[in-house]
Amino acid sequence: MHRFLKEDTVLENNSFFRRTMAIAIPVALQVLLQSSFSIIDQIMVGKLGENAIAAVEVGGKPGFVFVFVSGAVATVAGIMISQYIGKEEEEKVHSSLSVNLLVMLVIALLTSLMCMLIPAQMVGIFTEDAKVISAGTGYVRIVGWGYPLSGIASILAVHIRCKDYAKYPLYSSAVAAVVNTLLNYCLIFGHFGFPQMGINGAAIASLVSQAVNLILMLFFYKRVATFRFDLSFTKQEWKQYVVILLPIVANELLWTIGQNINTFIYGHMGTGELAGMSLTGPVQGLFVGALSGISQAAGILIGKRLGEKEYELAYTESKKLCKYGFISSVALSAVIVLLCRVYTGFFNVDADVRTIGNALLITFAILMPVKVANMILGGGIIRSGGRTKYIMIIDILGTWCVGVPLGLITGLVLKMPIVWVYFILSQEELVRLIITIFMFRSKKWMNTIA
Repeated sequence: MHRFLKEDTVLENNSFFRRTMAIAIPVALQVLLQSSFSIIDQIMVGKLGENAIAAVEVGGKPGFVFVFVSGAVATVAGIMISQYIGKEEEEKVHSSLSVNLLVMLVIALLTSLMCMLIPAQMVGIFTEDAKVISAGTGYVRIVGWGYPLSGIASILAVHIRCKDYAKYPLYSSAVAAVVNTLLNYCLIFGHFGFPQMGINGAAIASLVSQAVNLILMLFFYKRVATFRFDLSFTKQEWKQYVVILLPIVANELLWTIGQNINTFIYGHMGTGELAGMSLTGPVQGLFVGALSGISQAAGILIGKRLGEKEYELAYTESKKLCKYGFISSVALSAVIVLLCRVYTGFFNVDADVRTIGNALLITFAILMPVKVANMILGGGIIRSGGRTKYIMIIDILGTWCVGVPLGLITGLVLKMPIVWVYFILSQEELVRLIITIFMFRSKKWMNTIA
């Protein structure tokens, strides 16, 4: 009897691992493709010098804010759709998709409008260098047109993944990433008869690739799902939606503002420091993105369990997901330490900037297991129950009570080297993780939405 129970446990573990990987691997590959092509973009822009790197860094900050705020809406869509699929309520799936799509479009259009009207002011927040501001202004105007396109695509991708077709968003992103890279090569440097446009060429390439991604996403969506625009939520359901949405949006917005304050600190420490930090961005996106699939799998799989009211099983599977993330993050941290000097060697920057970039990448590798644990536990598991205010409170405490004050003191008051500034302010991640673990173990996050 004991042997049979053990075999059943092994089979169950293998089944859960396969279901996790069926979602996590396509999502991870999608992010890896996007991040790897972002690295190529960064290397291409890097050939134009430190000012160009810094201009793209600060010019991309509105997009950085939009990605995280729109990601909050996509997260809510995932919570609702996965739980309603678990409860087999197809009508509510359509309503959830419609409401979140409408909210996403409003946020995207507002972001685009700001990019059109006040681009120089937005760039000027992060740097006082006139050359960087001038170059970044045109970049912001162009990429601003792409936010509605990427917003719609991200919501459609949520529904596709919840229906266990995570491979289709991967295909769309792969094609879009190739288009982006090819156009970058042509438009930044003026190859194959195209005009040489510098970083504005990179912005146009990004815009075109977003359009390609949306077209492909619409094509795949029609193959696996149906959509009926339906805003027929009851008064109670609208209230529930707001209760779930507002904490996530507020959380992501406040978090991204905090990250932008960090960029403000780096920018006022010097263009070289800002450029050195910019070198690490694509790598951070690449390696954290490689594990974001586990976070998204956590949101979907645990959300379905909660929809089925399988609370103990949800708790057990959550711990397995955390274990997968920890092992993977340690392995990838080792890769970063081994290859960081190879990566920074591709950039046409001063030796000092390259040295800063190497040190920051090693620091990031040390911090990555904690960052990934927060992403899976806080961003995926605990949010799947819909009680998003818990993570909002935890993140606000970490960012605004720990990270931002430490960054301002060490960077602008004590004027410490940028590597130490980055390491010290990043202790916010450790604070968040400690609080999140206590919240997870309390099981108060477990909830089935109405």
